[in-house]
Amino acid sequence: MRRRSLRLLAAAALSAAALGLAATPSASASASASASPAPASTASDNVVAPAAAAGNQPYASFWYPTTILDWDPATDPDARFNRSRVPLRPRVSDPALKANADARAGEGGIVSLVSFAPTSNNPSQGSLDPRYYAFGHWQYVDKLVFWGGSAGEGLILAPNPTVIDAAHRNGVKVYGTVFFPPTAYGGRIQWVHDFVKKSGTRYPVAEKLAQVAQHYGFDGWFVNQETAGGDAALATELRNTMRYARSLGPVEFMWYDAMTESGSVSWQDALTGANDAFLQEGSQRTSDSMFLDFGWGTSALDSSRTLARSLGRSEYELFAGVDTEANGYDTGVPWSAVFPAGRPHTTSLGLYRPEWTHNSSTSRADSYAREARFWDGANGDPSDTTTTSSWKGLATYVAESSPVTAKPFVTSFDAGQGDFYHSGGVRVSSSGWNNLSLQDVPPTYRWLVRSDGTKLKPSIDFTDAYEGGSALRLTGTLDAVNTVRLYQSRLPVAADTRLSVVLKTPAAGPTHLKAAVAFTDSPTTFTTFDLGSTTSTGWERRTLDLSAYAGRTIAQIGLRTTGTTASYDIRVGQLAVYDGTVDAPSAPTAPTVLGTTDTGAGTRSLRLAWTASSAGDVHHYEVYRRDPDGGRTFLGATPNDSYFVPKLERVGTETSTTLDVEAVSTEFGRSPAASTTVTWSATTSTNLALNRPATASGQCNGTETPAKAVNGSVAGGNGDKWCTLTTAKWLEVDLGASRTLDRFVVKHAAAGGESASWNTRDFTVQVRESTTAPWTTAVTVTGNTAAATTHPVAVTARYVRLAITRPTQTTDPAARVYEFEAWGS
Repeated sequence: MRRRSLRLLAAAALSAAALGLAATPSASASASASASPAPASTASDNVVAPAAAAGNQPYASFWYPTTILDWDPATDPDARFNRSRVPLRPRVSDPALKANADARAGEGGIVSLVSFAPTSNNPSQGSLDPRYYAFGHWQYVDKLVFWGGSAGEGLILAPNPTVIDAAHRNGVKVYGTVFFPPTAYGGRIQWVHDFVKKSGTRYPVAEKLAQVAQHYGFDGWFVNQETAGGDAALATELRNTMRYARSLGPVEFMWYDAMTESGSVSWQDALTGANDAFLQEGSQRTSDSMFLDFGWGTSALDSSRTLARSLGRSEYELFAGVDTEANGYDTGVPWSAVFPAGRPHTTSLGLYRPEWTHNSSTSRADSYAREARFWDGANGDPSDTTTTSSWKGLATYVAESSPVTAKPFVTSFDAGQGDFYHSGGVRVSSSGWNNLSLQDVPPTYRWLVRSDGTKLKPSIDFTDAYEGGSALRLTGTLDAVNTVRLYQSRLPVAADTRLSVVLKTPAAGPTHLKAAVAFTDSPTTFTTFDLGSTTSTGWERRTLDLSAYAGRTIAQIGLRTTGTTASYDIRVGQLAVYDGTVDAPSAPTAPTVLGTTDTGAGTRSLRLAWTASSAGDVHHYEVYRRDPDGGRTFLGATPNDSYFVPKLERVGTETSTTLDVEAVSTEFGRSPAASTTVTWSATTSTNLALNRPATASGQCNGTETPAKAVNGSVAGGNGDKWCTLTTAKWLEVDLGASRTLDRFVVKHAAAGGESASWNTRDFTVQVRESTTAPWTTAVTVTGNTAAATTHPVAVTARYVRLAITRPTQTTDPAARVYEFEAWGS
């Protein structure tokens, strides 16, 4: 296999296409984008995210080795929003219940290295964009690495809490990333020395790594050291740093096969005598696992297994890397080397950038189809992965694991994204969204249907929901009994255990549906419970008494259809197994608006916090606004005790808006609401620069004109911007008259879908009253990395000017500004 090391992540900091997220650069900018990578001297460890305004978007944390030393959760305004509150769930994997006869349980696992967004632009708690990589095949994954880091943004990236929440709810560990890039892509060997620098017997950066992981609630770090210029002493100190951090626990490390014990960077494609000390050194455990570079084959993995065992370590702590970033399931892989047929797995498997399924897709439906092909195989059935393609699907090799090991278990088949939001079957928001913190445990089997006739088609349906943004839907021709296996489980039944099903039919009448459970004493034999007929076309609940089965343990949960109908269509909005009655938690207390930021005419973003419920097990908190007509509109939800509201809209001329926060229990009972108020000013601030005359120092081509920066749009592709390559770079707008201004907003390259490495780094905003008056500097920014920046002011001016002194995070000379806004009245 042709080598393609993880060093190519650094290229992603320079090339938008490498992230699979950005559009192709404009013709004028492409030459600079494809020029030689920035030399190390251009990179800086003084890049820090600007201090957040009171109501601004919080982002996942990132640092350099020197800047992480200054991190303190008590002073970081984003830290509160970056905490996960979901503990790691235990999982089961019963070999008797595996979908695929060839899959093996308890042997090789899978780690996924996933980039959810650029390093400097990972929203902490989801966003209003319904198109997102909402991964739904956790049952095959053991660890997820929150992949990122670049010379121009930061080397150390902590995962955001939505990913941690979803992973932990599915029993999957999450690691942050420490990335030291190759020198050709801005790497500095000094950064590695800073990382291992000692203070007496302490390793201060290691202490911060442990503190960050423990405070934010994730499990460890993936360390990728690809910077040349090291020596054996530095390699030794890297091992000591990881061991020191592990001693502070609990924090784990995965080491990437790049730097060797000599200090040189030399990919081994195996565990060898040149790198084994990074896994185990005598009696000392250095890291918890190792990711082997992509050039391995049968002999390399066989020898790696032998060496691992000789060190007293499991071969399944070695993850043989497969690069799927470019070609996804069209990637050639020597599967028999890692997963030999009929024999124990040789090692575990490491997947680099499996979010190809999302990045290469044309729609959400296409993304889900690609993900199913990637994980379940070409037939959409993990039990039948036969295909002429060499990519059979991961279900062929690795048996499913399930976190459904304790009551209550509730799923509404919420995928963690949607085009609306429902609560109890009622639409409370019509806005699109993504938030993996709200994702339910996906079905263990996607999809496993047994029938002597035509198989029904299960799907995640985004057109209706009981809770959240999606539901389970069964459609097709019903001409025989269908058994749909959904969840593997380990749920003990007590005398008051209930099984609840919420369902909906297109017309009142027979559901032809039964709930089905199997018990551990006969795990493949289902006991069924008829769900009868519906009396309406709305959501209806059936609550079933399981007391007759007290003392037994549920091993599987599914559905069974009976009867016949030419066009069967039913939605299942919720499945739940719980004891007694549905419990409601106590209400949260003291909701407080930490701050607001005006984002448009009559819109604000805001940061909200509260004191967690004192009684009851809380699954999440929901935030609503009270509407003038007496209704409520859903604004978002989180398991945390704080939430960023991306958009609060003023209704008419209301002078204040009441916000409600209510707790939702793990059984989906709801608390009373706790309330607070946001006050609106009497005057409304508007973007006074919108469509006003604009001039500039120059433009990259005939279409990237100054007018593009004041047209109110960032969605028109990468030509919907002002771009210039002039030495002096400035953009000037005539507001038409002297106006009172309260803030400036600048939307940089990533706001329009381009690489975050092209976000404007250093700039000023200047103002003046007339063409003869001198310019006065109202805003000065250095070290920006964000896609959009907001700058509060209190000035009066007719002319406003954006002056750029450093246009990008790299040496790329092109300034790219999608919008320059001047807000006021």
